[in-house]
Amino acid sequence: MSKNPVSLRVKELLKELRLAAVRESFQYKADEARQEQVDYIDYLYELLELECSQRRHKSIERRLRESLLPLEKGFETLNIKRFGRKVSQQIKILRDGGYIERCENVIVFGKPGNGKTHLLAALGQEPVRSGKRIYFSTCSLLVQQLLRAKKELMLDKFLKKLSRFDAVIIDDMGYVQHDREEMDVLFTLLASRYERGSVLISSNLSFSKWETVFKDPMTTAAAIDRLIHHCMILEIDVPSYRMEYAQNMKSKQGGNHEKPKK
Repeated sequence: MSKNPVSLRVKELLKELRLAAVRESFQYKADEARQEQVDYIDYLYELLELECSQRRHKSIERRLRESLLPLEKGFETLNIKRFGRKVSQQIKILRDGGYIERCENVIVFGKPGNGKTHLLAALGQEPVRSGKRIYFSTCSLLVQQLLRAKKELMLDKFLKKLSRFDAVIIDDMGYVQHDREEMDVLFTLLASRYERGSVLISSNLSFSKWETVFKDPMTTAAAIDRLIHHCMILEIDVPSYRMEYAQNMKSKQGGNHEKPKK
């Protein structure tokens, strides 16, 4: 069949139309249709369904790559019950993704090692698979990108790029101390997204200590005000996962060590 001039021309046309899945499948699907006496419309439907399915899959893969999310940190490896009833209920609400549609924010507070990063990464992956664009970065790296863009007179362009994402995840805010100029550009980002796009933040510092982050009481108050206007706040008060794992390893003293889920 591959030598049939019509089939060859169909392949060329499908290549021109960029229907890769149809191009790969139409011949063997045609053979199946003849053998099973499938209706023409059903045959066409199967081909188009294959094409759409492949495009959806590639689109998800592309958005996951651009998100920079740590894909190993998903809900399948996250022990939500460990966070307690209140936080577990909040996570259940967040998983429907409605907060992104409403341009609401999410702030996760907790001590180092208790699963904040894992939770934000998991929350970021599900919207990507539903068609949203998510951007993940540590606070330190994002601040450096913003500062470099400002020095190169490209800050507006970089902010515009970030505005195309439905949600921006900023991990470990307050974990590394920055100077005033660096935190000014972060405030500029937060202000630019106010009521225009969601921001998800993890921090080991409570609001009362954010002045050490933004270096100025007025800027601190303005940043907090914008973030909490439309926001869900999760407070994780559980032992450090890494410390817990180390203690379990020590107590078992060479036995079978099963790594607990975060």
